[in-house]
Amino acid sequence: MRSEECRERLPSHQLLADIGNTHFHIYDGKSVVHLSYHDAIEQYRNRLLKYISVNAHIEKQIGCIKGWENISSKIVLPGEYTTMGVDRKALCLSYDNGIFVDAGSAITIDVMEDGIYRGGYIFPGIKAMLESYARISPALDTTLDTMIDLTQLPFTTKEQISYGIIASIKTLIEKHKGNKPLYMTGGDGELLSGFFSGAIDDEALVFKGMMHALKASL
Repeated sequence: MRSEECRERLPSHQLLADIGNTHFHIYDGKSVVHLSYHDAIEQYRNRLLKYISVNAHIEKQIGCIKGWENISSKIVLPGEYTTMGVDRKALCLSYDNGIFVDAGSAITIDVMEDGIYRGGYIFPGIKAMLESYARISPALDTTLDTMIDLTQLPFTTKEQISYGIIASIKTLIEKHKGNKPLYMTGGDGELLSGFFSGAIDDEALVFKGMMHALKASL
C-alpha cells in the first residue's frame, strides 16, 4: 500500500491528459490547463503525451498522433465496476483512503478504503440542477448563492434553491465520510470545498492517479 502522501512525480518531458466530453485537461507536473479539442491538438501534437479518455470518437482525430499514447487500459482500480469511467478510476487511485468528489457536469462521489473501491453515488452537476429548476417554472430560474448559510432555513427563492442543492450534497457526503480525508476536484470543486472543514481541493488528483497507475504497470 502507498502512504497517504502521494509521492508520484511526472518526468519533466512528459505530459498527461484527461480527455473529457468537451475539453482536454493537460498536466505538466505543476499545473493543469483546460483547452478545447482543437487548441490542445494544435498546441501539443509535437509533445510526448499519455492520456485517458471518456470520448471514444476522439480517437479518430488523435489515435495516429506520434508520441501520444492512450493509457486508459492501464487504469485498473481494485473493486471497480464494469462501466465505471476511466477518469473516476484514476481519481480514486490518487490516494488509498478518502472520499473523492469530482464536481463537474455531474458530481461523482467515491469512497476508497485501503486502496480498494467501496462504492459511490452520482448527483447532477450544480449547473444541471439549476437548469432543472428553471425548466419547472420561470419563477425558479436563478443562480446559486455561493455564500448560502446552511445553519438556518432561508426565506428567498434563490437561497432556498441554493440550500436544497448544497445541503443535500453536503449531508450525503458527511454520512459516508467518517474520519476519511475529503478530496475535491472539478470545476465546482473549489466552491464545494468551502462548505467542508478540512476539504482538499486539488485539480491534479486525476493525474496523480494516472501516475500511480503508470508506475504500477512497469
